[in-house]
Amino acid sequence: MNLADIGQAMFGGLSQYGEILALVSNSVWAGAVLGLVGGLIGVFVMQRDMAFAVHGISELSFAGAAVALLVGVDVVTGSIVGSLIAAAIIGWLGARARDRNSIIGVLMPFGLGIGILALSLYNGRAAGRFSLLTGQIVSVQSDQLGWLTGICALVLLGLLLIWRPLRFDSLDPQSAAARGVPTVGVSFAFMLLLGLVVAVAVHIIGALLVMALVVTPAAAAMRVRSGPLSVPVLAAVFGVVSAVGGILLAVMGTLPVSPYITTVSFVIYLVCRAIGSRRDRVVRSTAGTAAAVNRP
Repeated sequence: MNLADIGQAMFGGLSQYGEILALVSNSVWAGAVLGLVGGLIGVFVMQRDMAFAVHGISELSFAGAAVALLVGVDVVTGSIVGSLIAAAIIGWLGARARDRNSIIGVLMPFGLGIGILALSLYNGRAAGRFSLLTGQIVSVQSDQLGWLTGICALVLLGLLLIWRPLRFDSLDPQSAAARGVPTVGVSFAFMLLLGLVVAVAVHIIGALLVMALVVTPAAAAMRVRSGPLSVPVLAAVFGVVSAVGGILLAVMGTLPVSPYITTVSFVIYLVCRAIGSRRDRVVRSTAGTAAAVNRP
């Protein structure tokens, strides 16, 4: 492949950009909704040190979707069932970080193996199998947009209901337990909400790339902000920009949309990391200067 072929793959549809964009309007809305919810719930994922859990849940979600594809059941239903099973197991048995990582380490290869086995036995279209790994956001239909929005609205409502105890438990679990916060119930509810988000994300951007919308935006926001309101808002904005920006870039050519989404998300993280590092250096320098001035 030469430079001309690469340019054609990336920008070949630029002359018909408006028409193509009109055809994927559902995908833009789906990306915006998923980016919003993924960014918000990702803040708690980072605060609870559960980025590894997202990948573990996505593997069982992939397995559930693959088995559903094999037996002729709705793929979304299979994906949700797989995610909820993984989330329930991690939430119930993985109260401590060490236990949680061990459980996830066991679930991930099991889920991936079951998924690969189911896809190997599937005799349908290869595109259907491949989409479980990399997503199919450019082909979101109106009914799919409807259930995606409904699930994300349910997750948002659940987050609002448990927001304060969840935040307390995420930042200081010992104090939360001492104050009477039902930490086990809160953790279990959060894992179920996370499972729903991961199931939707797997269907849209694929099992391999789900962390780009659930982990990276929140990680970027936490590099530049620390406030209880500014971090979730900024993470949601980064999630929406990553998803929608990736789609808007992808429709200019013929390349898959997922690499664009992950690249935009990664660039945002790099910029935020650079800003955070520069701010930390300025703060340390200012503190050092103040200490030198006040030193007798």
